[in-house]
Amino acid sequence: MKFDIFFSISQTPVDGHLPSEAQMLSNFFDQVEAADDLGFGTAWLAEAHLSSEIQKQNKKPVIPHWEGEVGLNVDWLLMASKIFARTKQIEVGAAIMNILCNGGPVAAAERVAAFLALHGLDPAESRRIHCGFAAGRFDFMNRAYGIGPRNDLEEAAWPALKGQVFRAASTIFCRLLRGDVVSSDEIAPIVLRREHFRTDDDWGRVRELAGSNEIEIPKFFVFEELKIVPQEFRRDLLQLVIGSHDPSVQEWVNTVMPVQVFNLSITQADVIESTHDRLTRAYHSDGGQWQREYLPRTTFVFINEQPGLSPSQRRVAADAEARTALGNYWKALQGTIDPSKVEKAATNALIGDAEQIATQMRERFHPDDRLMLWFDFFNHDSARVIENMEAFMTKVAPLLEA
Repeated sequence: MKFDIFFSISQTPVDGHLPSEAQMLSNFFDQVEAADDLGFGTAWLAEAHLSSEIQKQNKKPVIPHWEGEVGLNVDWLLMASKIFARTKQIEVGAAIMNILCNGGPVAAAERVAAFLALHGLDPAESRRIHCGFAAGRFDFMNRAYGIGPRNDLEEAAWPALKGQVFRAASTIFCRLLRGDVVSSDEIAPIVLRREHFRTDDDWGRVRELAGSNEIEIPKFFVFEELKIVPQEFRRDLLQLVIGSHDPSVQEWVNTVMPVQVFNLSITQADVIESTHDRLTRAYHSDGGQWQREYLPRTTFVFINEQPGLSPSQRRVAADAEARTALGNYWKALQGTIDPSKVEKAATNALIGDAEQIATQMRERFHPDDRLMLWFDFFNHDSARVIENMEAFMTKVAPLLEA
């Protein structure tokens, strides 16, 4: 089992305390340096764009109840350069890079190429970047860059249409990173059909507006032949990871180059296993045989190994810490605490002392899984976050190895 670590860098109030941006970033670098010393494999960074506080003033706020900022990292590649300079062995991943905003897939591919050209100047460099890419969770970040519904038909179809826009963007992004010359004329048109919609009602409303069973949508990315520069960057230092649960998109990008897959902490076990099964057949041959570690599994970690407490006291304290953090999260998203959602999230989290968490991991995970462990979730006590990271690697990991 391999252990990675996820950092949200989310500037939200916790128990009335809201750290400054400088303190948030300082805490992050303390934590990532500790992760490097402890032997975590990859530091995965959440990326966000634009103020989530200000978007609450929009006509259609996406997260109207959120306090503070969802994330302060707006450029994971710039952060990666700082991380590599301050660490010795840890690799860096994006969780995720939004390839629809900030200029779209062409600009995103060129930024990755430019970073790798600099990062790989030293022939001895072996640390990789793991470029997780997706369409972005919060649409206000995309709308500012012209990616959103352009008419009533697209408004009605947007939940389905956004996925098809991402498919086109993914094709452009992967082909450019492969080194292709690309024009938008080569990218398949978007044609909406029943299969793209979750329910008959959703499809019926859109079909009625369009008056057709096949609805062609004008392209969002239009450009003549182009190729990104630099061209001679170290592709051996790049691993792509797609943040989409659409099986057809996961398989499609693997016709271009090897692309691994993200999953969420709430993804059901049967979906995870079916993804492994499909990618065993569909994973691009240039990447070798598909491995379980190619699907990193995100999970919250609420561990309590604080001194002066009995095992039972630690377990009770860990459970209370978990439910407080998860409750704060759902309240921030929805404006209220839904006990059922807190309970479901707690069921997917790792909660307890070292022994209890080791037992949970043996029950839930395959020995060859790769876990993206989330310690800083709604927790601004950086010293405690680092203590929890240390407790996991020095107490939980040895129990699993034994």
